[in-house]
Amino acid sequence: MKKLRWTMDDGFGDLDMSTSITIDGIARPVPGDSLPLGLSRGTKLSRPKQIDFMQRFMSAFFLPSYADHPARVGDGLALQRVLTFPFGENWIATFLGQFNLQKLASSLKDKGSREPPESSWLKNLGKHLCDKSMYAFGFCSEFLITPNDTLLVSSEACGDKKRYRKKAVLDHKFPQHNLTVEATSPGLFVDKVGTYWDVPLLITADLASVPSDSGFNDHFCIHYISGAAKQFNSDQTGPIPPSLLPGLYVKSAFSIKKNVDIWRRKSGKLKMVQPFDIFLSDPHISASATVGTVATASFRDNSVRLKREDELQGYGRFDVNFPGKKCAFLADLFASVSCTAQHGNFQRLFLDLSQLHARLDFPSGSKFLSGAARLVQDLNNSQPPDLAALHAICPNVTLSLQQQIVGPFSFRIDSRVSFDFNSRGWHTHVDESMFAIEYALQVLGSAKAIAWYSTKHREAMVELRFFET
Repeated sequence: MKKLRWTMDDGFGDLDMSTSITIDGIARPVPGDSLPLGLSRGTKLSRPKQIDFMQRFMSAFFLPSYADHPARVGDGLALQRVLTFPFGENWIATFLGQFNLQKLASSLKDKGSREPPESSWLKNLGKHLCDKSMYAFGFCSEFLITPNDTLLVSSEACGDKKRYRKKAVLDHKFPQHNLTVEATSPGLFVDKVGTYWDVPLLITADLASVPSDSGFNDHFCIHYISGAAKQFNSDQTGPIPPSLLPGLYVKSAFSIKKNVDIWRRKSGKLKMVQPFDIFLSDPHISASATVGTVATASFRDNSVRLKREDELQGYGRFDVNFPGKKCAFLADLFASVSCTAQHGNFQRLFLDLSQLHARLDFPSGSKFLSGAARLVQDLNNSQPPDLAALHAICPNVTLSLQQQIVGPFSFRIDSRVSFDFNSRGWHTHVDESMFAIEYALQVLGSAKAIAWYSTKHREAMVELRFFET
């Protein structure tokens, strides 16, 4: 297992997200959309390596995954297993096989009712097991070129489809930055409503500083999209997100982060007992604030931007469009404020960890300032507050609760809350939720196997995560 760098997700970076609809378990959020709740992760082991780790050290013969998207993107419950082929210290190849268990059960039920009574059940089962549509395969080869350079090449396909998904990824570690260059065909994206999109060719370059608890962070990325996007595994047509139209997309972000411990207790720990997670061993109350600026440039077709309702109301971001030259520029501020409260040391067997985390994200500083100025004007003129201005200043709210059940097992729920303002008052509602059971891998210090389910995406999977706080 190669050395992993610690990564953090402040909610504004373009990170891969975990998904169970593909073999490699990775998709990208549509540029400009908020990151899907709870699914976004930083650098981690590839999906085949995660499964191989669980097979070797956690006695997991098969690993389950589930995808039952409302648009039938997935086919229900599937089982995955990996075969590993090490070729020396610097080269490893893996073969990942997936068997669709739920599809087999459905086929047996549907066709069994139409088969004659004298038909052999075992013969029918064998016939279904030979059906290519029950299987999906993925091949991955990873080369350690130098201690700081890794090349990954992968290909995956479903048994009943001739279309392959191919990927090549080059990772390089600078002293204070990570560089990732990737080419994918087709590239997979997911928009804010949960629709998956395929683009024929996606080429990206991503340079990001290694985050710290407090200090400066910078992030620079380039996306090149070729060809017309279409919905994943579906013949349905709909409005294509403008940022997925063919062209070049460049983004640069710079932020300052500050963490503050309001209260932390170091005493009270059990002697000679290692916590299940070293990052969750101190009861504390802490706060964090991030302020930054982001600038983007779009060229060719994806420079066309849909006019949003808030932009028509005058609460948009600073952007400049040149339709004749097919280019657009945008600059804005963003901010995030979070607070975490923890009780317990996560050492005892029962109820020794309770953690509550709340985060407020302000993705558009110009929109917030415009809305705040409008509200101040309404108050000075003794007028009722403008509803659009109230929407403009409302942050994206994310709440997370984690509770130890027994030993290394804990339950976690993440929810995204939004506010709805109308003439009759205001209401809060939950946009999406993630439910998870976590198993802390005590021997690794801060790592865990997590089984999660997304109510919005109707997906579930088991994966490894490292160095999460």
